[in-house]
Amino acid sequence: MPEVETVVRTLRPRLAGRTILAATGGPKLTVEPAVGQTIRDVTRHGKYIALHFDTGLLLVHLRMTGKLLYDGARTPYTRAEFVLDQGTLLYDDIRRFGRITWSTEYPAQGPDPLEVSFAGFAALFQRRRVRLKTLLLDQRFLRGLGNIYVDEALFRARLHPLSVAGSLSRAKLERLYTAMREVLTEAIAQGGSSVSDYVDGNGERGRFQRFHRVYRRTGEPCVSCGTPVERIVVGQRGTHFCPRCQRA
Repeated sequence: MPEVETVVRTLRPRLAGRTILAATGGPKLTVEPAVGQTIRDVTRHGKYIALHFDTGLLLVHLRMTGKLLYDGARTPYTRAEFVLDQGTLLYDDIRRFGRITWSTEYPAQGPDPLEVSFAGFAALFQRRRVRLKTLLLDQRFLRGLGNIYVDEALFRARLHPLSVAGSLSRAKLERLYTAMREVLTEAIAQGGSSVSDYVDGNGERGRFQRFHRVYRRTGEPCVSCGTPVERIVVGQRGTHFCPRCQRA
């Protein structure tokens, strides 16, 4: 989510008010409905970048390797191009996992982690008998949380990723709520995490990867206690944690 929020913040001042004169796309990239329309706003909904028009929304999901670039250079991985009345908008995607869809409404998802109140957050956990890491990655539960930020938030909250979500005490939920919001806010301030292909709408890399405490630090000493960081797989996702600070 911090990466998507950063893309939105870099693109909004360049795209708002611009008219799309022509657009080309490919499989799973629906661009034609936007031609001839003016972009009214650019916002984020979870992990989606939303371009607002008078008749609907163009929803862009970058997935793992997608890039949305204003006046960027075309590459062999350019999958879609929007010609604007001032400049161009390119969509690049090496692995072709990303999507561009047209809709008149947002997809049904859970609340935003930066908008939900603590009371609303705590209520979501009632009777949830699933692993904590798995639940936090479910976009129907909370929209926007990704693998990096779940690992980092759980470390700060001193919670094991395999904990049963519904068993957390109020004190633990308060720690998780605070840690989640702190991590996301700090990551947005640093322009997101560039651990592979991510760049913002201007082609600039993020900086928050310099401040990761557990993510992709397998075998390195914990920044708090010195115990080697461990990696396990939870719900098919690589998961990083300190076995001492985050006891099961």
